[in-house]
Amino acid sequence: MSTVLVVQPAADDGLGRFTGWLGDQGLAIRTVRPYAGDAVPDRLRADGLIVLGGDMSCYDNARFPWLERIRALFRDAVLQHRPTLGICLGGQLLAQSLGGTVVKGKHGTEAGVVTVRITDEAAGDALFDGLGPEVRVASMHGDAIERLSDGAALLGTSDPYPQQAFRAAPNAWGVQFHPEITPSTYGEWAGEFRSSDQDERDRVAHGVDDLAAADPEVQATAALLATRFAQLIAP
Repeated sequence: MSTVLVVQPAADDGLGRFTGWLGDQGLAIRTVRPYAGDAVPDRLRADGLIVLGGDMSCYDNARFPWLERIRALFRDAVLQHRPTLGICLGGQLLAQSLGGTVVKGKHGTEAGVVTVRITDEAAGDALFDGLGPEVRVASMHGDAIERLSDGAALLGTSDPYPQQAFRAAPNAWGVQFHPEITPSTYGEWAGEFRSSDQDERDRVAHGVDDLAAADPEVQATAALLATRFAQLIAP
C-alpha cells in the first residue's frame, strides 16, 4: 500500500476532509505532529508528502525550530520527485524552501470564501487542469506569499493576494487556501480569532455563514484536488 506522510504543525488544523478522500484512493496515512514533539524526518521515506497549516508564521524559526526541518523535507521530496502538497502555512514553507518569499499580509487577514481565478498555466496541470475559469475556496491566513521561486507556475490567483495556487516543481504544489477544512473547523477558528482591527474581525466572522452557504461548491473542488493528488501517489 502506498503511504503519504502528513506533517501537521498545529493541533487545530488536521487533515480534515482529506482523510476520507485519500483513504478512498487506497492510501495509508502517517502523521507527524511536531507541535506534540514528533520529529520531522530529514528525508522523505513515504510515497508522497502533505504539509498542513498552522497559526504560527513561517518566520517563527526561533520558537518553532522544526520549521526549517519542514523546508528541508520539502527540498528532499522535490529531489526525489515524490508528489508533494503544501497547504496554507505548508504552501508558504514550500515557496520559501525553493527560494520564494513570504511576508505579513499587507491587506490583513484573508478569511471566509475566496474566489480564485485559474490561470492559463493550469492547462495540462495534474491538479488544476480544467478547474477554471474560477473556483471558490475556504481561506484563513495572515501571512502571504509575496514571490514564487524561480521556475514556479502560478495556477490560481485572486485579489488582494495573488499567489493562491502554484506548482513549485514538476511534482510539488502549494495552495494558500484550505481545501481540507470543514465549515465547523472554520467556525472554531473564527471563534478563537483575535485582532484589534474591526475589519479583520468582521471578515472572519462573516466567513462562518459565507462558507456554510458555499460549502457544496467548496467541497467539490477540494475533493477533486485531493483525489487527483492521491492518484499521483497511488495511480
